[in-house]
Amino acid sequence: MQHDELRQRFASLTTAHLADACVRADVPVRCAPAAVKAVVAGDRLAGRVLPARHAGSVDIFLEALHGARPGDVLVVDDGGRGDASCVGDLVVLEATAAGLAGVVIWGLHRDTVDIRAIGLPVFSMGAIPSGPLRAGTRPPDALDSATVGEWVVGAEDLVLGDDDGVLFLPAARAGELFDIAEQIRDTERGQAERMREGRSLREQVAFESYLAERSKNPGLTFREHLRSVSGAIEE
Repeated sequence: MQHDELRQRFASLTTAHLADACVRADVPVRCAPAAVKAVVAGDRLAGRVLPARHAGSVDIFLEALHGARPGDVLVVDDGGRGDASCVGDLVVLEATAAGLAGVVIWGLHRDTVDIRAIGLPVFSMGAIPSGPLRAGTRPPDALDSATVGEWVVGAEDLVLGDDDGVLFLPAARAGELFDIAEQIRDTERGQAERMREGRSLREQVAFESYLAERSKNPGLTFREHLRSVSGAIEE
């Protein structure tokens, strides 16, 4: 999926829609930990993962950006550390000049006021005044992948972020997952509209029938029932 199509299709979706699509398609739901949030509430990003593992020096980011494509998202692995930042305003400015769609940091940032003024979406665990405290040994594969929480991601992945958080998708299955997410979105919008018109969600998903069937078949799950009535509230 090209970046323009990715951006346009994500504009009418949320990361929640796409996470539910992953469940339905039996794709691992790879969310960044909940601590990773937008520096500016309401910011959104979508793009190919541009990984960089921080070892204490800004050169890793400059090298990553040297090979970046417009629309990429710099995904910074700083090990989730909470005692020092790894990205500040100059890196974000450089990412903006390179045409990136945003920055995701498994760690902390600083220069918050300046980052907000730059306008490029940045997601991180939070801010701290301190910059890198020491430079370590850079691993030889520092530009091949990044770890975010429990997930290892790379250029074969897409990253999407909004007010619900950050989600990683396999680029090879993006078209399929977006198709499913759009179906889920449309179903949920229809359900919400009918609720506003006075038809309860329990009525729409035939909840009494589910309870009756479950009394005969205790192993029946609500998700199985929802699939039988084309419900989408849990996936």
